[in-house]
Amino acid sequence: MSKKKKARRPNVPLYTGPVEQAAPRSASRDVGGGMAGLAPARAAASSPAQINANYTHIANDLKRIGLLAGGFIALLVVLSFFIR
Repeated sequence: MSKKKKARRPNVPLYTGPVEQAAPRSASRDVGGGMAGLAPARAAASSPAQINANYTHIANDLKRIGLLAGGFIALLVVLSFFIR
């Protein structure tokens, strides 16, 4: 008998939308700290949530990595002629 494997799920939080400041609490009840006063923003019921992500910095990083890798490979090829 073989063991059944669980389906893997990525360890990332689901997108909950923008966060806005909640109504202020009284000083006697505010024992916690951190993000206790934050609540999710209310989205309009008729419009779906849209995420406008800008990934230009990732494209620039990938170009830099590609250029560095190509340069190192070319350097290794050139150095291989001097080793012989």
